[in-house]
Amino acid sequence: MLITALSSRADLSDMSRIFRQTPSLSAFEVCFGGGCAEIRPLVLTTEEWQKVSAIFNNAPVDAAQERELIAKAIAQLEIIVGEKIGTSNDLAGTFFEGRLSGQLDCNDEAINTTTYMRLMQQAGLIKWHEIEDTRTRNFFFNGWPHSTAVIRDAKSSTRFAVDSWFYDNGVPPVIVPFKEWKAGYRPADTPIDHPRPEN
Repeated sequence: MLITALSSRADLSDMSRIFRQTPSLSAFEVCFGGGCAEIRPLVLTTEEWQKVSAIFNNAPVDAAQERELIAKAIAQLEIIVGEKIGTSNDLAGTFFEGRLSGQLDCNDEAINTTTYMRLMQQAGLIKWHEIEDTRTRNFFFNGWPHSTAVIRDAKSSTRFAVDSWFYDNGVPPVIVPFKEWKAGYRPADTPIDHPRPEN
């Protein structure tokens, strides 16, 4: 597993512990604040999980369709979790600077996204892919390393980055071939490239 700490407050032991957890709807942890500086235990109700599982009601016929549903389900989980722990206003591309509460860096996003996909897999919703360890590329537009969740097409063995850091909370993550992501992929429509007005 490759996890890069982008925050001086990052605790690698906590990050590894959460990443290695076996999540269930009645007991899992998510992190935020930059490098898992903040950790919250969570429980999902049956009603909350139905919002996620309903996305898969029309079973995908191939891996490409499943990736689309995975992205939608991650977005739904971000909405549910955000309301519980105060990360609903998480902005795309934020590094933890102490001035914005409830923000996630790429490590938080990669770990939480992996946890969400493991919940889906345990529920039998993910059938065309295997979930892998997070991965890090050693450069980014500002010089920082950047991490992502990763899945592998079970049939073709093609790996895909599942990166929710490029968008605000509750927006489906990008899922692109890992080689493309590793080479520096950055979606053209990410809000990162459109400065927000200062409040």
